[in-house]
Amino acid sequence: MLREDEKLPFTSHLEELRSRLIKSAVAVGAGFAICYGFKETLFEILIYPLIRVMPEGGSLIFTGLPEAFFTYLKVSLLAGILLASPVLLYQFWMFVAPGLYKKERHLLGPVIAITSFFFIGGALFGYFVVFPSGFKFLLGFGTDYIRTLPSMREYLDFSTKLMIAFGLVFEMPVLLTFLARLGVTSVEALKRNRRYAVILAFVVAAFLTPDVVSMLLMAFPLMILYEVAIWGARLVTRRKNAAEQTEKRPA
Repeated sequence: MLREDEKLPFTSHLEELRSRLIKSAVAVGAGFAICYGFKETLFEILIYPLIRVMPEGGSLIFTGLPEAFFTYLKVSLLAGILLASPVLLYQFWMFVAPGLYKKERHLLGPVIAITSFFFIGGALFGYFVVFPSGFKFLLGFGTDYIRTLPSMREYLDFSTKLMIAFGLVFEMPVLLTFLARLGVTSVEALKRNRRYAVILAFVVAAFLTPDVVSMLLMAFPLMILYEVAIWGARLVTRRKNAAEQTEKRPA
């Protein structure tokens, strides 16, 4: 790794970027190839929350000849990216780390780990908690004369977008803690605006979920995450103030 006072020419940066991108593409391709061998199993795992609440004899359909094939390709690609994510994060780290100061390098690793943790936690929360009640509510609109026949492509697009949305929403503590570290917000401001955060939590939950039960299941974790953000902001603010006091002390 380079010392902090060393610099690479621009062409070397481009060559390094090219190398990292090629390695990342190879990792994703290998992950895709492995996951394609389990495409049916992966798709069955993805549709499990829907199948569990569907009426007896219910199933998914595909309305075009290539729909099932391309759906399996998308599932395999998404699973392949997830499988290759350690390699992708490592390549990102190896590209960015030489340009950072030692203190920044020490911070980047935990930030990536915490961000990944909250994103995966949000996606899993949507899958295990919100999906079953939400799908049950939506299927309730079917009658003896109206049958629900969800297609493979529609379900994949819908469920993927929802899990990504839940993952991004669960990044709120990381975002607010980062803003507090930059001085954009403060612990006092977060406490003062807690009532507005509660209202916003219900608005976001109502937008992302199809029924009242799912909305409540989404809103309460968001309020808990806001409290986690206040705790994180308090922690980074204390450390920032302690570091500033140390720097001000005479040698």
